Amino acid sequence: MERIAYYIILGVVSGVFSGLIGIGGGIIIIPALVIFFEFTQQQAQGTTLALMVPPIGLLAAYAYYKHGFVDMKAASLICLGFFIGGFFGAKFAVSIPKEILQKIFGIFLVTIGLYFVVKK
Repeated sequence: MERIAYYIILGVVSGVFSGLIGIGGGIIIIPALVIFFEFTQQQAQGTTLALMVPPIGLLAAYAYYKHGFVDMKAASLICLGFFIGGFFGAKFAVSIPKEILQKIFGIFLVTIGLYFVVKK
């Protein structure tokens, strides 16, 4: 039950950032699944593609699914949170100056990049 809430929270956070600065699956969800949920890289990518299936990642998600790298429960719950969070992120993004939005985006990208470069 606890993991369900965390998956939905991940979806909401990803949705907010998606609405705010146009990022989500590859930059937020995949690293979060690897770091916090101990998914393999393939599981994280396959699950992320599955949650974004309609219609973007259908064929790619199916390829991962066939090899057992998709957690459909996690994908569904994160999708629900992402749907809700995207709305709130977008509402915030349209209300702040372009320069601040660009800084938020850049800081987030550098932080995630540094984590993957220096992690053991």
